[in-house]
Amino acid sequence: MFGNYAGFILASYGVTAATILVLILWVLLDGRKQTKILAQLHERGIHRRSERTKAATHS
Repeated sequence: MFGNYAGFILASYGVTAATILVLILWVLLDGRKQTKILAQLHERGIHRRSERTKAATHS
């Protein structure tokens, strides 16, 4: 079906799929980590500058 290049083609697809899955997992885990860091900073009273700007514009 794939001819003489079947091994190369299947390996390429496998490596590509594995890379994409690792990148998706990395982004998800880093997002959770950053959310936790932001929550800790918020608990310590350190807020994002954008919150201050939004509060000033809405009042």
